[in-house]
Amino acid sequence: MRHFSTVVTAVSPEARELIAGGVLILFAEGAPPELAEVSVLHRISAPPATVAPVAGATLSIGGHSSRLTAIGDKAWAKIADIGHVVINFNGATAAPRPGEISVEPVDLTALADGIVTGTAIVIDG
Repeated sequence: MRHFSTVVTAVSPEARELIAGGVLILFAEGAPPELAEVSVLHRISAPPATVAPVAGATLSIGGHSSRLTAIGDKAWAKIADIGHVVINFNGATAAPRPGEISVEPVDLTALADGIVTGTAIVIDG
């Protein structure tokens, strides 16, 4: 089942630094400037599924993929409402905060280099 599909429209230098440190902040286009400067801005391709994904679902970002290990109880509502979520590449089995998602670790340098305008981000599972 496809839960989420979006396309990157802008990546700030601060967002790229955060990604290299293991945190990806997604925010839909139109985010306030103070949030946009630390976010990867995106345009949702199709409305998010009404059912949230569970641990084991696949997050694909361009040519990189990882498995969700935890999803905060408010994360899916934030994605649906304002297109915002924080993704931690820490493999945690409990999300650090209610609005966040944790996924298995990946090569963060390659991930940061691969997130550019036009990169697709998809959650399936």
